[in-house]
Amino acid sequence: MRALCDFAEKLTLAPASIEPSDVEALRGHGWDDAAIHDAIQVIAYFNYINRVADAVGIEDEPEWADRAARE
Repeated sequence: MRALCDFAEKLTLAPASIEPSDVEALRGHGWDDAAIHDAIQVIAYFNYINRVADAVGIEDEPEWADRAARE
């Protein structure tokens, strides 16, 4: 799971820096091509929708702040 999180962070923060070795690292942790593809799709979708929300000024849901304050 750590390898996937590292990959997701890199894909989010520096997508142009993704290299074949990044995908190979996931394969080395047992991820097959279908799972890697699915992960990339989910990561890309969340990056896309968060940028859309930021661009149009969507505010966080009020209960998110309440939950964060309790944690």
